[in-house]
Amino acid sequence: MTKETIHVYLMPGLAASPKIFENIKLPANQFEIHYLEWLLPLKQETISNYALRMTTHIKYSNIVLLGVSFGGVLVQEMCKYLTVRRLIIVSSVKLTSELPRRMILAKATMAYKLLPTQLVNNLDVLSKYAFGSNITKRLELYKKYLSVNDSKYLSWAIKEMVCWHQETYMPEIVHIHGEKDAVFPIKNIKNCTTIKGGTHIMIINKYKWFNENLPSIILEN
Repeated sequence: MTKETIHVYLMPGLAASPKIFENIKLPANQFEIHYLEWLLPLKQETISNYALRMTTHIKYSNIVLLGVSFGGVLVQEMCKYLTVRRLIIVSSVKLTSELPRRMILAKATMAYKLLPTQLVNNLDVLSKYAFGSNITKRLELYKKYLSVNDSKYLSWAIKEMVCWHQETYMPEIVHIHGEKDAVFPIKNIKNCTTIKGGTHIMIINKYKWFNENLPSIILEN
């Protein structure tokens, strides 16, 4: 009997390209990987409406959605319009309470409005924001993996990340998080699979763990 093909959609993090998934491999006899990319937001588009627009790029049913960082927030919003087989977030948050204090403060003071111009003009600042402050060779990572430097997108994405509000989450969500994540510290994260030594970019440098474990995570009942 031929195995059912399971379609797995991968959503990268803030401003990142699907290249962050270049080493993610799943058995081709059972899984087919599809890469999602960031669209430019429409004027005054909410993340909910943006997520609905993103669902038009989903061509199959009963899919697996995996999102990294801000992409993890987006796939949670997309799931409000889709029926999925499995929802997986990596290096992300599933509740407002899991956001770090600096983001909560940025929301309260509206400091996020000051960030985008600085980010667009300073690759090092943007790479720190996207990858964390303790990563070596940040600029090399930026040049390879970050693909969106449109100021309107960055303004929108940072605002939506900082101001994202969610008090409950899907109980069946799979949350994979690194113990050394500098963007979303593990101390704020509840109910997750913790990866020892994992940082915010572990989808890149701990790809072997994902290749070994994602099939069983997807297939478990």
